[in-house]
Amino acid sequence: DYWGRPVPGLGPADARIAVVGLAPAAHGANRTGRMFTGDRSGDVLYAALHAVGLANQPTATHATDGLELYGTRITAPVHCAPPDNKPTPDERTTCAPWLTAEWQRVRRHVRVVVTLGGFAWQVALGLLADELVGRPKPVFGHGVQVRLTSGTTLLGCYHPSQQNMFTGRLTPAMLDDVFTTAARLAGNETGPRRR
Repeated sequence: DYWGRPVPGLGPADARIAVVGLAPAAHGANRTGRMFTGDRSGDVLYAALHAVGLANQPTATHATDGLELYGTRITAPVHCAPPDNKPTPDERTTCAPWLTAEWQRVRRHVRVVVTLGGFAWQVALGLLADELVGRPKPVFGHGVQVRLTSGTTLLGCYHPSQQNMFTGRLTPAMLDDVFTTAARLAGNETGPRRR
C-alpha cells in the first residue's frame, strides 16, 4: 500500500531546527506519507537525529511507528516523488508555494536551517533571500555555516543518499556532527519538551 500523495512536512510547527531535503523517495516517503521515512536515507537521518537527542527513536519505518521529533521539522522543496528521483523544474515550480507557506508558518521559531545537499541549499537561499541582501551568495559545502541578520544560521550538509554514504563522502559521524552543531546553535534541549 502506498500513500501516493504529496508528503507534508514532519515535526512541530514551533521547531527551532528546520531540515530541508530534496523530495520524497518513490519507495520511502511516497509509500509511508512521512518525510524521509522507510528508505535508506531516512535510516541514516533518523539515527543521527536520535543520536543527538532530536528524535525519540533511531528508526522511522511507517506513519504509526511512534516517531517524535524534538524541536526539529523536516520538509522538502518537492512534495511528491519525482520521476527518476530527480525533481523537474515544473515540479519545483508547482511545489514552491507549499514550501513558502510552510516556511512562513514556522520561520519565526527557526534558529537553524540544515540543508541536505546543494539543491536544498539553493532553495533555502531563496527562502532566506531577504536576509542575504547586499551579501555575496554563500557557497554550499558540508559543515558551512552562514549567520543571517535575524540570528538564524544556515548550515550545509551533504545529502544522506545511498551514494554519498556508500562512497564515504558522508559518514554517520559527519551527520551526527552536523546535527550536534545544529542543536547547539538552536539552543535545543535534547529529549521531549518539559510541559
